[in-house]
Amino acid sequence: MTRINFKDHFSKTFILAYPVMLSQLGQVLVGVADSMMVGRLGAEPLAAASLANSIFFVLLMFGIGVSMAITPLVAMADGKNKSSRIGRLFRHGFTINMITGVILFLVIILFSPMLNYMNQPEQVVELAIPYLAIITLSIVPFMFFQTFKQFAEGLSQTKQAMYITIICNGLNVFLNWVMIYGNLGFPALGLNGAGWATLISRVLMGIVIAYYVFKSSRYKSFDLGFRIKRFSFPMISKMLKIGVPTGFQFIFEVGAFSTAAIMMGWIGVSALAAHQIAINLASISYMMASGLSAAAMVRVGNQLGRKDIKTLREAGFTVFAMAAIFMFVSAVLFIVFREFLPSLYIDDETVIQMSASLLIIAGLFQLSDGIQVVGLGALRGMADVRVPTVVTLIAYWVIGLPLGYVFAFVLDMQEKGIWYGLLIGLTVTGLMLLYRFHSLSARLLQKEKEIHSV
Repeated sequence: MTRINFKDHFSKTFILAYPVMLSQLGQVLVGVADSMMVGRLGAEPLAAASLANSIFFVLLMFGIGVSMAITPLVAMADGKNKSSRIGRLFRHGFTINMITGVILFLVIILFSPMLNYMNQPEQVVELAIPYLAIITLSIVPFMFFQTFKQFAEGLSQTKQAMYITIICNGLNVFLNWVMIYGNLGFPALGLNGAGWATLISRVLMGIVIAYYVFKSSRYKSFDLGFRIKRFSFPMISKMLKIGVPTGFQFIFEVGAFSTAAIMMGWIGVSALAAHQIAINLASISYMMASGLSAAAMVRVGNQLGRKDIKTLREAGFTVFAMAAIFMFVSAVLFIVFREFLPSLYIDDETVIQMSASLLIIAGLFQLSDGIQVVGLGALRGMADVRVPTVVTLIAYWVIGLPLGYVFAFVLDMQEKGIWYGLLIGLTVTGLMLLYRFHSLSARLLQKEKEIHSV
């Protein structure tokens, strides 16, 4: 295996990754704040938020995956100093993302009545459906924001999206306080208030980042204006060949956790509320690790554009190591504070104890979760998306979820059994993706050596 200049690569990767990590942390902390503030209304609104989000985030993550096609292609073009191609990638990516956002909006709206037929507690479904309708309105503005964010990240410009995300998510928390509880003269909207706060903040995020990109001098050379007659179907096809499989990777992973939420509803309201708390906390470390994944995608894509495979491998393995260290710390925190953390959300002792038991399992799968998310990012930077998509399908839907069902309902391990299945799925995914990156980059390195030896 390649010997890594860890110190040099750590510095370069950290400078690129930390704004994305903070941006992702800002987004997930809004979800944490939503859950904490909704949790004060009781177990049923919290369970309703879990049920609605389990549907919404599956399709939202598909949209995020589609938008991510912009980043590695821009990074490769940047590595080759092809500024005109970068502008064309932006225009095509914008078109794809807006169409995707509209399609996802229609799918969720049409699908939402199906919540009545998922064998969930009736009172939970009644709260979940209007909340889901409200947050679904935010999916098009979010895809608008993602277009500019992924474009900027492909050029290694990650701080601006961080600042915008943190500021707008701070606004989201304030609007939660106003709309959920009825402060400052507003009516108390309960769970729906959290939905309206999310919508308003996402619209503002899109407006601000678009204004910044179009006004900033650093992007002027890329000619970002729209020219419909110059659209290229081969370029759209190339972007979709990366974006759609990436979207399915997210669907297979996030969909597994969403299906787990539905199975939790079969157990009861307390189990579903506990799942929401535990997954909400686990999403903090996951989303920060996805910042490292974004850095891996950019660094690997950039080195691939420069045809420097040795540095590509070094950069990739450095990010794997960084993810392992970060997720180990997260695991320790989850296990040590497993009873304190759920108490921040709710004062129901039954839910707190269930959440604590799930956080132990969350601690156990932290390392696997970090490795698999970085693996997906690194391979995405190499435009390798088909094999990782198959890996996620098999690991979660052929192995993890079926085992979770058997553990929970056949072996009567209840809510813990579902999460043990997820643990196994994540472990299989992490190991297979790490091996895939090693073998694929090693083959490219060998080809590079053969070319130089001729």
